[in-house]
Amino acid sequence: MIKIKFSGFGRISKIKRATTSAVILAAGDAVRFGGGKATALISGKTVLERSVEAFDKCPLIDEIVLVLPRENFREIRDKIAPTMPAKVKKIVKGGDTRQKSSLLGVEATNPKADFVAIHDAARCLITPEMIERVCREAVNNRAATAAHRVVDTVKYADEKGFIEKTLDRDYVWLVSTPQVFMADMYRAAAYTARDAEFEATDDCSMVERIGFQVKLVEVGGDNIKITYRGDIACAEDILKRRSGAEVKHE
Repeated sequence: MIKIKFSGFGRISKIKRATTSAVILAAGDAVRFGGGKATALISGKTVLERSVEAFDKCPLIDEIVLVLPRENFREIRDKIAPTMPAKVKKIVKGGDTRQKSSLLGVEATNPKADFVAIHDAARCLITPEMIERVCREAVNNRAATAAHRVVDTVKYADEKGFIEKTLDRDYVWLVSTPQVFMADMYRAAAYTARDAEFEATDDCSMVERIGFQVKLVEVGGDNIKITYRGDIACAEDILKRRSGAEVKHE
């Protein structure tokens, strides 16, 4: 890992290794999935287990905090805790929105961590290599997010659903997670958003709102989000393709 020294939100000089705490969010009610998404099986492992495993295997992640639903929190925590790797330092109760859950997770991380990496557990096909790529770009740029360039033609519509203009797809990306930020930057953005009652759809939006840039990191199209039951089959197909590619490579 590149070595760094921080001066507020300023430039980075090469002095010490950055430490990164990961927050994995599994606190949603999964209405569109029909409930129980975190414990749904994909090729023999649960959605949550796959996400945790990827972060556990990434050498740039120093600790993991899991954020679980408020409903049945103790039951879920007690069930999964014995199976979690040593990097999982805390399991905490989430809030009533994703934004609140993210902040609760970050507040439970090591206060001395240089960076926080926030990830949706539902993106369980993330790999240690993808995570490392985003973390390294965050160190170099103070903030970075996993993303994927669009390949389709993208239209911008008016409020009635008519095309207003065609966007240049060379500049359009689909943003996913992990989203990695300097820890102090994230806290400043999150607390400012909370005080202003600003509701963001992702963590990058809060950081953008207070004037910081976030580096987009291409991780490919495999980093899908499990949203509907049908996504399980898509995820299993991706895993089969990966396994086949590995066998062929060997």
